Amino acid sequence: MGNPARRHSKSRRDKRRAQTWKLAMPGMVECPQCHEMKLAHRVCPTCGYYKDRVVIEK
Repeated sequence: MGNPARRHSKSRRDKRRAQTWKLAMPGMVECPQCHEMKLAHRVCPTCGYYKDRVVIEK
């Protein structure tokens, strides 16, 4: 059974662990009405449209 020959520093440990906690960027799409960037599957905060319908009156 293999054991580590030398102790690894906290910075080496943390650098290795940092790769598993990467955050993904949210899916941004262009609004078909006003052509502003918005989050996918959500109402556009600029014009209030969602799937070619007015959801929020501006």
